[in-house]
Amino acid sequence: MTVGFLGFQTTIASPVTLSGIGVHSGSPVSITFQPADPGTGIIFSRSFADGSSVEYKAVSSNVGNTDLCTVLGTSLPRSVATIEHVMAAFYALGLDNVIVEVEGAEMPIMDGSSFPFIEAIESAGMVNLGEKRRYIRVLKPVRIESGASWSEFRPYDGTRFEVEIDFEAPLIGRQSWKGDLTANVFRDELSRARTFGFMRDVERLWAAGFALGSSLENSVVISDDNTVVNVEGLRFVDEFVRHKTLDAVGDLALAGAQFIGCYRSYRGGHKMNANALKALMSDPTAYEVVEAPSRSQRVRAREFVPVKVQELAPSVG
Repeated sequence: MTVGFLGFQTTIASPVTLSGIGVHSGSPVSITFQPADPGTGIIFSRSFADGSSVEYKAVSSNVGNTDLCTVLGTSLPRSVATIEHVMAAFYALGLDNVIVEVEGAEMPIMDGSSFPFIEAIESAGMVNLGEKRRYIRVLKPVRIESGASWSEFRPYDGTRFEVEIDFEAPLIGRQSWKGDLTANVFRDELSRARTFGFMRDVERLWAAGFALGSSLENSVVISDDNTVVNVEGLRFVDEFVRHKTLDAVGDLALAGAQFIGCYRSYRGGHKMNANALKALMSDPTAYEVVEAPSRSQRVRAREFVPVKVQELAPSVG
């Protein structure tokens, strides 16, 4: 690989606030990214009107529901939902330590992509904390299957995603995206891909209390006659698989550290991503935790050395 990995942990240089609505709740929500010390990780801190608060570290053991989005916490009234687009931005830019202060039940959906979060982080800037960053290096293939769907991790000297989707809807059909993940690749090829849904599902989702904030401003909507309802059309011909890849980046960020390896999936989604990560982290022979051998700003994948540490993201029971 010619692209080096960051050898040091980072945080955001200054606080930055974003406001919008929750795509499922339809309610106003505000979040603030706050700088954090080395070793903090990503912490979501939700405050309530009565003055109480709850904190969740963004790791797989704290994941609750994964049906329509990725949720931290198992108690719905005190959970934090739809974190995947924020987590994808953190992961892609290499942002390790942030406290996300949340006023609301979920992340603001913004335009349905990760791009607003990328812009916010880049406007605030990032700081090198001078402490070694640790990675999870995949040592052997780990695969899960569910019906026709499957996901797997494989060893690879870099961080790579190979995602394929297959929908009966002719407008989508079978699409794939493959590439090594870097900040520039994510920003240019994945970050602007929006969430999508079908007009035929709207009433069912509304009746179940979901997608109450969904609109043409934050979602690509496919009509019953298999056309894109949005006036501006698609941002990419294959925007659907690019968004699924974006989601996978955000879901795998819950490993507790960035990974060195290749993640592949076919007809996956939030639940498959979460279960694949659970399978990897549940097998101590499938991965190792590594760090740079010296205090280096950039490190190649093969230069990392194993270190003995406690679990970065305890596996889900």
